[in-house]
Amino acid sequence: MENSDHIEILRALFLNWAPEKGIEILPLPQAGSYRQYYRITGQQKHAIGVYSPDKSETTAFLTFTNHFRQLGLQVPEIYASDPENDCYLISDLGNMSLLDHLELNRTGGIPSDETYEFYRLAIAELPRFQVDACRDMNFSVCYPSGEFDGRAMRWDLNYFKYYFLRLLKIPFNEAALEDDFDRLIIHLLQSGGNYFMYRDFQARNIMVHEGKPWFIDYQGGRRGPLQYDLASLLFQVKASLPYSFREEMLGWYLENLKKYISIDEKRFIDDYYGFVLIRLLQVMGAYGFRGYFERRAHFLQSIPYAVENLRWLLANVKFRIEMPELMKALQQVADTEIKLPYLPETGSLTVTVNSFSFKNGPPPDYSGNGGGFIFDCRALPNPGRYDHYKKFTGLDESVIQYLEREPVVIKFLQNVYKIVDQSILEYQRRGFSHLQVNFGCTGGQHRSVYCASRLAAYIDENYSVKVIISHNEMKNLMFK
Repeated sequence: MENSDHIEILRALFLNWAPEKGIEILPLPQAGSYRQYYRITGQQKHAIGVYSPDKSETTAFLTFTNHFRQLGLQVPEIYASDPENDCYLISDLGNMSLLDHLELNRTGGIPSDETYEFYRLAIAELPRFQVDACRDMNFSVCYPSGEFDGRAMRWDLNYFKYYFLRLLKIPFNEAALEDDFDRLIIHLLQSGGNYFMYRDFQARNIMVHEGKPWFIDYQGGRRGPLQYDLASLLFQVKASLPYSFREEMLGWYLENLKKYISIDEKRFIDDYYGFVLIRLLQVMGAYGFRGYFERRAHFLQSIPYAVENLRWLLANVKFRIEMPELMKALQQVADTEIKLPYLPETGSLTVTVNSFSFKNGPPPDYSGNGGGFIFDCRALPNPGRYDHYKKFTGLDESVIQYLEREPVVIKFLQNVYKIVDQSILEYQRRGFSHLQVNFGCTGGQHRSVYCASRLAAYIDENYSVKVIISHNEMKNLMFK
């Protein structure tokens, strides 16, 4: 289906549900799937529109969501759906995932108290999905597999073998490696698997909304073991959680799980690290495929974090089964300096963000495109009117605090983000190479510098593009 076709279907769904026209339909960045998301905004209401080309996946999501909501779990509401055309509307839970909250609120790698509490709340809810929701769950709609059985585990292990080990040219004896895979699968199957396994229970799929964790992207769920989901969250590669924090959260999970079922804690923990291993191997396979084959820089950049997790696992965990060929290959990965492939600049996007003074005029566009944006910051409150701030710039904490106390500044930036989001996504889709965004104020020292630096950070966090930032009225040219 062409983009314009499913956008029109989503527009019609929104009109029937609201009922009002969607004034603004903005595409949202894709992650690791082929689903396409849009934020649809009307005069009074807003929603997330989803187009998913996989009917089986859509059926699983809609079925699971209705089941979870009946149990009072914090998942999106389904406003409207058109399964025949692979489109549906769900409630808008905002932009702040738990991973975003973690990255914005930690010092020296340590999560803030608030982030710590969101992890605790999310982990306390996990047994409700796994145990409570498992009762009366319609597992017949699970996709691509109804359970995390030996065959599903084999898919993940082969994913790692062919899309990570082979691509990094790590030598191994294939027959011996397959023998080790057999032993690992048999070992993991002994843990039992008669629970709902979320499959991708990670901080990127937990939204922070209205002071609570909300849960999304569970359409890959199936019958499976308890340990896998906890391993997915605590050993999420990009999160880089402190290992002491992971151990503490393991204990917290067990404390909450025991409210629902009786468990052998020692056996659970022994088995848990086997699931940490297979999850890590699956993730590395996915990064290899998405990064090396699909040339998606975000996934390539995550590989060193995965290898760091692997190093910790090899140094700190003694597995109860012998897997000599697998351990040898993993040790080679851990000992190898991973050289990521070069992604050619052709077709990649560079976003140049400038601050300037209207007294001297906007900077030229050296790319030759002659496009982009100029945002006028002179309508914002001006710290430069006060003597205290005259020696500072928009990069200094006192000026930042001054501007961030003003709601009009935050609203201004949110509107800028929306406009620039739309251009970045369309420029990437069409293979454009350069976008320029300029912020001007009276002196080019406070408001424009602050806004330019905030936009550059936002783009860098949300997109795999090159960002160059320049403050024209300051002596040093700075690159991000």
